[in-house]
Amino acid sequence: MEAQYAVILAAGAGTRMKSDRAKVTHELCGKPMINWVIDAVKNSGIENIIVVTGYQEEQVKACIKENVEFVSQKEQLGTGHAVMQARTLLQGKKGSCLILYGDTPLITSRTLKQIIHEHKENRNSMTVLTAFFDNPAGYGRILRDPSGNVTGIVEHRDATSEQLQIKEVNPGFYCFDIDCLLKSLDGLSNQNNQNEYYLTDTLSIVLKNGGKVGTTTLNCTDEMMGINDRVQLAWAQKVLNRRIIEDHMRNGVTFLNPDSCIVEYNVEIGRDTVIYPSTILEGNTKIGRNCTIGPNSKITDTIIGNYVTVLNSVTIESTIGDKTNVGPFAYLRPGSQIGKNVKIGDFVEVKKSVIGDDTKVSHLTYIGDAEIGENVNVGCGVVTVNYDGQKKHKTIVGDNSFIGCNVNLVAPVEVKADSFIAAGSTITEEVPEYSLAIARCRQTIIKDWVIRKGRLRGKNLRSNFTEVVIK
Repeated sequence: MEAQYAVILAAGAGTRMKSDRAKVTHELCGKPMINWVIDAVKNSGIENIIVVTGYQEEQVKACIKENVEFVSQKEQLGTGHAVMQARTLLQGKKGSCLILYGDTPLITSRTLKQIIHEHKENRNSMTVLTAFFDNPAGYGRILRDPSGNVTGIVEHRDATSEQLQIKEVNPGFYCFDIDCLLKSLDGLSNQNNQNEYYLTDTLSIVLKNGGKVGTTTLNCTDEMMGINDRVQLAWAQKVLNRRIIEDHMRNGVTFLNPDSCIVEYNVEIGRDTVIYPSTILEGNTKIGRNCTIGPNSKITDTIIGNYVTVLNSVTIESTIGDKTNVGPFAYLRPGSQIGKNVKIGDFVEVKKSVIGDDTKVSHLTYIGDAEIGENVNVGCGVVTVNYDGQKKHKTIVGDNSFIGCNVNLVAPVEVKADSFIAAGSTITEEVPEYSLAIARCRQTIIKDWVIRKGRLRGKNLRSNFTEVVIK
């Protein structure tokens, strides 16, 4: 059985990106751009993938988790020279080889399957993907004879004024018979304006050797977009983001304003969930069914159950159980495990803590390094004092407890189940079950202290009190 190979060219420096990173490692929707290309190749049915690296090649290798083979292009002497570096891995193989670029993340597996099908169906030696542009500046032009047969490809910089009028361009995607590819590489020359070995010159060599060259037309010109600078990177991000969101919408998710949201490739969302505007969903986030998320929420690496509402809040590396409400303006930091039917209210911050089912933490509270049981009421302004300046300590609150407003729980400390903590208390010792803990000074009233200390404020108040004292 004949094998299918793909060679992905990823050796370029990408100087227009103005970055210390290799161009193909820049992320789009949470994935390095070269991995979008690799995924498209794999989804087209090709398992044998060769990546040609060069500039910052260790960065490129580090960002690729798929099983691929690497070859190095130490000097960037053109696209033909880049493919030459894969010669030893292709030598003696029978089958076809797809060639494409690592900076074209918008290419789809559907289009790659189209090239492969056209190549096999017509028994071509070489098949070229072409596209038509009204303004084809920068792209190589497809040359044809009067009968419409392909005769060559000319790079934009080498084209004559007449050739520059051609609208059919070469996006840079090819399929070769492997034997034909290796023979044509042997015939490449660098006698051109750039002194480089152009892969496009293989077309005329294939024809000269009696091979058959065919073309197939790209219907969606977005896919041929190569990323050369930050402007194009942002444009590609927008296209991929829209594709991801449309897939979710087709699977039963409502986006009230899709263009205002950002959703990374690995996010899962259940049906009948509604995503409000300006929501960002990142990483390995999984959202259940019938949830309401946003507006203005940022959810990262968070597992969310069903019937959950997250309003104007930030969650990171956390879990949220069914029927729980979070926000507005809540912050769930890494390690937060929120149970079912929980209320995490406005301006509540939770860090590395477990909060049991049916518990309410309604507002203006910090819960850090704590275990809060089930059916607990945590009042306004409660703080778990978890840090002594050197170490973090744990707070444990048992089921069915009531923590009054403005309570400080100084860790390490435990409040047993079914206990009450009076408002304004600072708790430093264990609270037994069924107990009421009060840790505050008894209120003292000193009459006329303000008058005697001369602390009255405002002229009218001062004159009124003066009259009272004289009488």
